[in-house]
Amino acid sequence: MITASVCTIGDEILIGQIVDTNSSHIARALGETGVRVTAMTSIPDDGDRIVADLDAALRSSDVVVATGGLGPTKDDITKPALARLWGREGWYEHAGQKARVISILHSRGLDVLDVNLQQAMVPEGCDVIENKLGTAPVMVFRFDAARYGHPATLYSLPGVPYEALGAIPDLIADIRAHYPLSDIRHKTLMVYGLAESALAKKIEAWEDALPPQLHLAYLPNQLTGVRLRLSAYGMEEAAAESLIEAQIRALRPLLGSYLYSEQDDTLQATIGRLLRGTGKTLCAAESATGGMISHLITSVSGSSEYYKGSITSYAAEIKEKLLGVEDEVIKTKGIVSKEVASQMAEGARKLLGCTYAVATTGWADKTGDEFEPAGTVWVAVSGPEGTRAARFQYKNGRERNIERFAASALNELRLYLENERQLADKEVTKQKSLIC
Repeated sequence: MITASVCTIGDEILIGQIVDTNSSHIARALGETGVRVTAMTSIPDDGDRIVADLDAALRSSDVVVATGGLGPTKDDITKPALARLWGREGWYEHAGQKARVISILHSRGLDVLDVNLQQAMVPEGCDVIENKLGTAPVMVFRFDAARYGHPATLYSLPGVPYEALGAIPDLIADIRAHYPLSDIRHKTLMVYGLAESALAKKIEAWEDALPPQLHLAYLPNQLTGVRLRLSAYGMEEAAAESLIEAQIRALRPLLGSYLYSEQDDTLQATIGRLLRGTGKTLCAAESATGGMISHLITSVSGSSEYYKGSITSYAAEIKEKLLGVEDEVIKTKGIVSKEVASQMAEGARKLLGCTYAVATTGWADKTGDEFEPAGTVWVAVSGPEGTRAARFQYKNGRERNIERFAASALNELRLYLENERQLADKEVTKQKSLIC
C-alpha cells in the first residue's frame, strides 16, 4: 500500500495562532484515494528544520504533502529550503503560473509587483501544478529510488486553506497517474445521543465479531455526535461493499434512533432533508444558545425553503413580551425549566407562523440558580403533534456547553420530525390496508 506523510510548515501553527485544517482535509482525500497516511508533522519556519524533517518524511513515506510558507514576502523561506532538499541550484519561470499571477492581481485591481512574479519562479527540474485560486504554484519533486531506497514524491502546496483545498483534486489526480493504488472503501455512520464510551459498550459484541478485513474508527464531535467509520483495505470494490453492507445491516438495529445518517453528515443537513419539499416550516427561540441553532440551520444550502427565522430572547422580559412566557412560570419554575422552554417554543411557533419551533433555555457557565445548576439546558420542540421537552446537563466551559446545547436541540428536533414521519407512514399503511 502506498503511504504518505502530511506536513504543515509555519510558526503560526506551532504557536497556536491558527488552526491547521489543511492536514485533515488532505489526509481524508488521500485515504479515500487508497493512500494510507502514516504520519502528520508540523515544522517551524526554519530552513534547516524544513530540509531535515521533509527528508525524514520522504525516507519513510512514498508521498509527502507539505503545505505553507509559499507567500511572496521575504520571511517565507520554504521555497529556498525545498530547493536545497531537491539538490539543484537553478530556477525557472513557469509561464502558466506567471499568467495566472498577473490575471489574479488584475482581477483584484492590484499592481503586479516583482515580488508577485517571484511566485512563478520554481526550482529547476521540479514539476508544477498550476494554482487556479492563488499565486503560489503546487511544486512537485519526484525523487528516484537511488535517493531514498524507493521512489518518493514531495508535493508542496500553498498554506492558505482555500487554495490548499482547491489544489487537492489535482494532487489526487497526479498521485493516481504515478502510483498503483490499493483499494480502500469507507462507510460512515453518524450517531447522536450516546457518548463515545457508551456507544462502544453498546456495539462491543458487534465490533468484536468484525471480519479482519474491516477496521472501525470512532470520531467524536460535539456538534455532530460520533462518526463511525468502517473501512475495508485491499479488497475488490464489489466484495468490500458487500462485506460492509452486511455488517451495517447487523448494526442498524443496535443503534436504533441514535443513528441519524449513513453518510458523513450533520444534524442540520438531516433536518433539511426531512423538511425540504414538504411545505412545512421551522423557526427557533433561543436563549442559552444565542443564535447558534439559527446559524447551524442556515449553514445548509437551500434552508430558506423551510426556515423562517429565530428570536434570540436572552432577557426574561423578551421571553415574556415576544414569546408569551408567563411571569408566574418563571418565578415558580425558574427561567431554565421545562415550562419556560415549552412556552418559548409555542410562542415562537405562533408568532412566526411556523409548523415547528425549537427552543432552548439554559445556564451555559457558572451561574445557575435554585432550580437548575450550571451546565443545564432545557430544549423544547413544538409542532402539530404537540410540545415535548428534554433536559440535558453538560460540564464543560461556556463555549463548549453552548455548542452542545445547540446540537442537543437539533437532535431533539430531528427525533420529533422522524417520529412524525413514522406516524404518517403508519397512517398511510393503515389506510391502504383498509382500502384493500
